[in-house]
Amino acid sequence: MSYTPTRSDFDRYMAPNYAPQQVIPVRGEGSRLWDQEGREYIDFAGGIAVNALGHCHPVLVDALKDQADKLWHLANVYTNEPALKLAKTLTERTFADKVFLCSSGGEANEAALKLARRWAYNEHGEHKDKIISFRQSFHGRTFFTVSVGGQPKYSQGFGPVPGGILHAEFNDLEAVRELMGDDTCAVMVEPMQGEGGIVPATQEFLEGVRALCDEHQALLIFDEVQTGVGRSGSLYAYMEYGVTPDILTSAKSLGGGFPVGAMLTTDAIAPALGIGTHGSTYGGNALASAVALAAVEFIDTPEVLEGVKRRHALFRELLEEINHKHGVFKEVRGMGMLMGAQMSPAFEGRAKDILPLAIEEGLMALIAGPNVLRMAPSLVIPEEDIREGMARLERAIAKLVAQA
Repeated sequence: MSYTPTRSDFDRYMAPNYAPQQVIPVRGEGSRLWDQEGREYIDFAGGIAVNALGHCHPVLVDALKDQADKLWHLANVYTNEPALKLAKTLTERTFADKVFLCSSGGEANEAALKLARRWAYNEHGEHKDKIISFRQSFHGRTFFTVSVGGQPKYSQGFGPVPGGILHAEFNDLEAVRELMGDDTCAVMVEPMQGEGGIVPATQEFLEGVRALCDEHQALLIFDEVQTGVGRSGSLYAYMEYGVTPDILTSAKSLGGGFPVGAMLTTDAIAPALGIGTHGSTYGGNALASAVALAAVEFIDTPEVLEGVKRRHALFRELLEEINHKHGVFKEVRGMGMLMGAQMSPAFEGRAKDILPLAIEEGLMALIAGPNVLRMAPSLVIPEEDIREGMARLERAIAKLVAQA
């Protein structure tokens, strides 16, 4: 059967849990995309912080093509060379000693939470099972991770949520202190809340949470699914803060667009995840591991990471210029190539209205909740694409202001 799909086919054939824009991109190169009609777009969305090197970067394409001719999948009855190379590289470049490979950020966070509970059970007994997370946090769509996430809208209507989960206010150390106890097995935190509005943690907050975990013999889990692999300007955001977790989760930019996730931990904790305790059918398959290895090795270089920080400064400068003209933003914030612009009171809740206007101008962007415009472009987006994309964004915002 040969036919050209249309946007109406989504409504006809796909489950209705998404509401994609009306255009269908068919080709990408770098930070630009083209739709079915041949119209060009600049990509500030980055596949929701996934396309770390843009579209069809030759380093990733070459890694995929090379591995595609050798070996795709074995499952975990056997191991494979790309998976072992990736695990070795991740441990050499981070605090970790051991790696669990999987297919997504949700899987990585599920593994982290299960590991924390299992470790606490083995080391301290069944009473030590409480997990502390934060309001407005987001950790995935499995039932465990969506329950640990601090946005009830994602778990409502699916029945009783797992027990032993507590939520504190983000960046409020005293709120964490009040919940901590001898029954706390782990604290799970994003160094910068992504879906919760692009809110970086303060230095004092993360240092304080680390100290509380040490005091109560609890594990500190950093969810770096969105902030990891160069997105913050360091390989992982914990390096920006100088605060080391016990468990770290990674996905999104890790594969540069290929589905892959990883959980990193130490020799002291990893044995709790013994044979048969957890698994992932596609986790660590040769194709994903080869692409992820190429991504990590390319991104974790001074040239790329320093470039992320330069691009951040340019993004912030241009967003402030737009705001000076139109007054639509209350605050511009973020780290590296993960930026958020919170809407001003006059445009409260209208971040989502910018997206279709931006599409009209040839720009793809995101939101992080109804009140924050989010940008998570390629880490290597050319300066000319940043400037042209911002010009298109300004035209979209001018339309928004005219509608007010």
